[in-house]
Amino acid sequence: MADASSRLNSLETRVRALEDVEAIRRLKARYAELVDARYAEGRIAEPAALETLAARIAALFTEDAVWDGGAALGVCRGREAIRERMAKPTLHFSWHYFVKPRIEVAGDAATGRWDLLAPCTTADDRAMWMAGVEDDVYARVGGEWLHASMKLRVVFMAPHDRGWAKRKSG
Repeated sequence: MADASSRLNSLETRVRALEDVEAIRRLKARYAELVDARYAEGRIAEPAALETLAARIAALFTEDAVWDGGAALGVCRGREAIRERMAKPTLHFSWHYFVKPRIEVAGDAATGRWDLLAPCTTADDRAMWMAGVEDDVYARVGGEWLHASMKLRVVFMAPHDRGWAKRKSG
């Protein structure tokens, strides 16, 4: 009986870890979906829509979260600062592909590393390819996984028509 109880506890722990990883994957997908929704039909969404989207994006972060887009995109500290930043897009278009997730869960805390590929259009209407790595920290708050920090490291930003063979590092 003790062996069965031990096996059941082990199984419950493993299932919980899988559920946590899947919840974090959904969180990251929701973030990408909302960030990209700021660009509709080839243009930046209307101000009222941007405000709504920015609030929904910010709700994916803890109250004291840090969003770090690096030198080009800036750093925001706190949910309200993240909301303000997301309401003012610096691009005219983006589409985030987060791939190769490496997620580690330890109780109510987790870390993740994601590779990012994002076709985008700059404010001066240049079509670009951006590739990078995002390192995230997550926290379970009230039973829900949220971003506690997100840090982007750009690997390259290259014009779509020339590619990345002669790229500039970000």
